[in-house]
Amino acid sequence: MITVPAGRVTLSDRRTQRSWALDVAPFELADCPVTREQYEGVAGDRHPAHSVSWFDAVRYCNELSAREGLAPAYRWDGEDVTWNRSADGYRLPTEAEWEHACRAGTDGPRYGPLDEVAWHRGNSGERLREVGRLLPNAYGLYDLLGNVWEWCWDVYDAEVYGGYRVLRGGGWFDEHWSCRASVRRRSHPTLRIDDVGFRLARSIGG
Repeated sequence: MITVPAGRVTLSDRRTQRSWALDVAPFELADCPVTREQYEGVAGDRHPAHSVSWFDAVRYCNELSAREGLAPAYRWDGEDVTWNRSADGYRLPTEAEWEHACRAGTDGPRYGPLDEVAWHRGNSGERLREVGRLLPNAYGLYDLLGNVWEWCWDVYDAEVYGGYRVLRGGGWFDEHWSCRASVRRRSHPTLRIDDVGFRLARSIGG
């Protein structure tokens, strides 16, 4: 886990032409997406875990927290999930945390040249690639752009899309314009597809 410093990030939505600024407290973020070795127990498999729904990802966070003696971050009531923000267990990053971590102090669309930092349709061979093979950003975080889209905690737009959750980062099958720090995508929390995975976060001082 990498400690990401506090900061302020401006999010934007191309669909609504809206932007909004948020403060981000220090937190921890895994240096790579969760791998198949971690998620499925496939020994030595460093490809990102994929075809993981938002509900699957949240459940895994709680299971891993319990295994390590940490307080689970999420509480379930049927399909309603609430976040205990004082818990020290694993969780999904918020959308603001994700973009702040991705940018790592930069203000352009990417934290480095696309082919050097991200697996996308133009260089992936149209398949998943092992994590950590390209250059990290200034915080030491790999694969935030490309390879797999990553689930965030946030609801995308409850008034229009109900419980759809935010996805960030672009994937191995996406064109270059989707692999940018600001791009937002959305999907139903039950979606399982081969270019969607997730990354672990933890609160500091919870």
